[in-house]
Amino acid sequence: MDEQPGLSDQYRMASPWPIFVAFGIPIAELGILFDVFVVAVGGLLLFCGSLTGMIREAGYAKTAWRPLTVFAVLLFAIGGGLVFTDVNLVTRGYAIITAGALLAAAGIGGELFVPKREPV
Repeated sequence: MDEQPGLSDQYRMASPWPIFVAFGIPIAELGILFDVFVVAVGGLLLFCGSLTGMIREAGYAKTAWRPLTVFAVLLFAIGGGLVFTDVNLVTRGYAIITAGALLAAAGIGGELFVPKREPV
């Protein structure tokens, strides 16, 4: 008798990332819509981090650090656009820029300080 009946190596493993993407989008939108700084930053970090995990898992990137940096640049651009175009959206833009800064710090820090593994 098998320890795990019905499971075999031919089936793909389920990815945990889509559920976090699904939670990250509305959390970020609620934080930005209602001008709740911490919720907006947390939702954007969850959303961008989950997308980075999906990109890494799918094999489109060797590490997660460069996609994090790309998302940081996108968030800087969007947040900068909100800060410099409309007076009413300044704090929302600052929340997006803060999330971008945290992602940039993680991406740059990971690229510089995490040791690279040799292929097996």
